[in-house]
Amino acid sequence: MSLDKHGIAKRIAQEVEDGFYVNLGIGIPTLVANYIPDGMNVVLQSENGLLGMGPFPTEDEVDPDLINAGKQTVTYLDGSSLFSSAESFAMIRGEHVQLTILGAMEVSERGDIANWKIPGKMVKGMGGAMDLVASAKNIIVAMQHTSRDGQSKLLKNCSLPITGLGCVKKIVTDLAVIDVTPEGFRLLERAPGVTVEQIQAATEGTLIVEGDIPEIKV
Repeated sequence: MSLDKHGIAKRIAQEVEDGFYVNLGIGIPTLVANYIPDGMNVVLQSENGLLGMGPFPTEDEVDPDLINAGKQTVTYLDGSSLFSSAESFAMIRGEHVQLTILGAMEVSERGDIANWKIPGKMVKGMGGAMDLVASAKNIIVAMQHTSRDGQSKLLKNCSLPITGLGCVKKIVTDLAVIDVTPEGFRLLERAPGVTVEQIQAATEGTLIVEGDIPEIKV
């Protein structure tokens, strides 16, 4: 069975390392805050001006004045700080964020990402995505492998307006964990019960399969 959005977030949390400063994009990436391993020192940053985000609040913890970039209520940890978006983007543009986790509408086999606009449809806008993809040392994408009508979102070439070129390093979808390499998408892991053939059928771009592909463990 494919992963749900929480499963995707749990798998991406395994990529976070002790001491990292991490930016979480809107959508599935925000859920990663709930699955940081206990005892790991990770500082989560939101580009609207918050450093030190914690997990999503319980009903009793909700503070309507404390939100992330997606306008969701969040918690903050001891030692966290609030500041202007100008200072936040100075952190991002100064390459002080080790890992950025973003959602995407499309990713090409070269690591191009499209995640800010669908022509003719209302979307929230680019937000901080273009600054993040231009400045982050490592970018992991959390996304659905296919669109609602079954079309692949892992493509040879993006069809939607590009956010950044050749910047994505890894993709975690509901079907698979994939590295982006100069040769194309390299399949690393598959969702429980999902076959390599199913992933191949759902991937338009070049998919490299080497040896036995283990199941994702979350």
